[in-house]
Amino acid sequence: MAGHSKWANIKHKKAAQDAKRGKVFTKIIKELMVSAKSGGSDPEANPRLRQAISSAKAANMPNDTIKRAVQKGAGELEGVDYEETTYEAFGPGGVAIILDVMTDNKNRTVAEIRHLMTKYGGTLGENGSVSWMFEKLGQVTISANGHDENKVFEEALEAGADDFIFSDNVFIITAKPTNTVDVSDKLIEKGYNVISSEIEMVPKNTLKVKGDDIKKLINLIEHLEEHDDIQNIYSNFEVDDAEI
Repeated sequence: MAGHSKWANIKHKKAAQDAKRGKVFTKIIKELMVSAKSGGSDPEANPRLRQAISSAKAANMPNDTIKRAVQKGAGELEGVDYEETTYEAFGPGGVAIILDVMTDNKNRTVAEIRHLMTKYGGTLGENGSVSWMFEKLGQVTISANGHDENKVFEEALEAGADDFIFSDNVFIITAKPTNTVDVSDKLIEKGYNVISSEIEMVPKNTLKVKGDDIKKLINLIEHLEEHDDIQNIYSNFEVDDAEI
């Protein structure tokens, strides 16, 4: 988990930058629309939509915006038809990368991703080439805000969590995907500030990246992050903090 912790820190910093560019809402709106399209507009009967709504609320998205996105996805209002897919790749240093994508033009998006990979030292792989290195887990991130670590751990377990780590003034709480929303809701009820509540692909093991590959890898990740159609990026790399 140490390596994932460092990656989570990078993701957390990138999320803050994305928020300034207004990209967080765009990504969440896409997820709301696709969730509603695939499973209907009732969150009680659609666990994925319930998770998306939880993420939207954690990002302080207005209720009207959430409602419109759900209605568009369910076909109750006119909206863009997004298709979702996942790409697997290898980055500098041989690290594994998974990209969750939502797009209205799959051919355009894969061509652009392939171009970024080629330009910045990565290669697209076949389906299944890296996904076996990851497991799907729920991740609820809460602000530390001076909370006692032992108390947070105890209340997180009571809420249904499996484990947690403390890093960069946040607690990253791990849960089964099906328990994630309940864990998030219960922690909010207890007064914790939930920064994010998501289902993520967490690496089973990490690969340490050194030397010039660090700069190349982070450069690739940052350019992928800037692509509007890429919802999430997961990787198994680990670097020493002093080398970032």
